[in-house]
Amino acid sequence: MKNVITMLFFGLLSIGVFAQNKVAKIEFKTETIDYGTIEKGADGLRTFEFTNTGEAPLIISDVKSSCGCTVPKWTKEPIMPGQSGEIQVKYDTNRVNPIRKTVTVISNAATPTVALKIKGTVIDSSQNNILEKKSKSVIEQ
Repeated sequence: MKNVITMLFFGLLSIGVFAQNKVAKIEFKTETIDYGTIEKGADGLRTFEFTNTGEAPLIISDVKSSCGCTVPKWTKEPIMPGQSGEIQVKYDTNRVNPIRKTVTVISNAATPTVALKIKGTVIDSSQNNILEKKSKSVIEQ
């Protein structure tokens, strides 16, 4: 009887240990999105796609951007193993300058924090035309 109880104890203990080894894993198709050169006021919405390649449900608890010009939106429901989700990032393209921003993803995955990056340049071609006209008029004089 003593051996049976001991075996049951170790059996239940080993099941608990193996169950704890199941973790979620987040795998992104890409961790950097390049907007390239875009016009002021253009569509600033881009999407990071990911898959839960782990063995437990993936829960994204928070997504933060490095500034207020970038607004993230993400899948709030648990992502089951093998399923995919997305994080949408909207950059304010009314800001004319280079884009170099970080979006931090916090989850219950084996790697709990992932830094995603967006980059590119927003230009205002109407400003370039004004400058070109001014430089041409100076040259003509």
